[in-house]
Amino acid sequence: MAQQIERNQEATVYVGNLDERCTESLIWELMLQAGPVVNVHLPKDRVTQTHQNYGFVEFLTEEDADYAMRVMNQVRLYGKPVRVNKATSDRKNLDVGATLFIGNLDPEVDEKLLYDTFSAFGLIVNTPRVSRDPDTGALKGFGFISFDNFESSDAAIEAMDGQYLMNKQITISYAYKKDGKGERHGSAAERLLAAEARKNVQMPNQLYASGPPMASTMGYAAPGYPAAMPPPPPMGYPPQVHGAWQ
Repeated sequence: MAQQIERNQEATVYVGNLDERCTESLIWELMLQAGPVVNVHLPKDRVTQTHQNYGFVEFLTEEDADYAMRVMNQVRLYGKPVRVNKATSDRKNLDVGATLFIGNLDPEVDEKLLYDTFSAFGLIVNTPRVSRDPDTGALKGFGFISFDNFESSDAAIEAMDGQYLMNKQITISYAYKKDGKGERHGSAAERLLAAEARKNVQMPNQLYASGPPMASTMGYAAPGYPAAMPPPPPMGYPPQVHGAWQ
């Protein structure tokens, strides 16, 4: 079903720091408190078939995903604060062009590894994207990372271009613009516009990253649930996971 392979990137959040007992049904039920959920995917280890403590949740709209980032970040599941990352809804002001092209990726490299590797250089304003064939879902060997400023992108290029990620030496450069003219991001004009925009724009996540921890030690505290309430039982309708996310 090729039409289902490409998820709506703008309506998708990255969910990290998950306890091993979390299931797709539980994440589905939790995120449903923020808005209509279209898909949940917790990538599994190929050998053990257990999830790797992170996943992706696609909502019906970008607004639902933005709301989930605000209200679900730091919610506790089995005593662990869940990390929910999403670009701010004021994307037109933050889309500064600080997007990098990561080439020669090892087949084992996924979105989580890109996120964990490159988040050291600055705030990533979108879930990293590893490109896949729209018909087969096969990895194409390249991906994209979007930072909220050019300083972070510059630092990532300087530190990581030519370094090994898994078993392959990656290449990093500014991504081509989508207008088809063959120009890359990172121009002086873009940098000037980004500097002006940053003077008046609240950066994402800063309002919520340092909030008080939820008063829960066993279960989770979410809108509509009392603190320390145990997770609900499986709902009987396991989320449909599309093959492209495997």
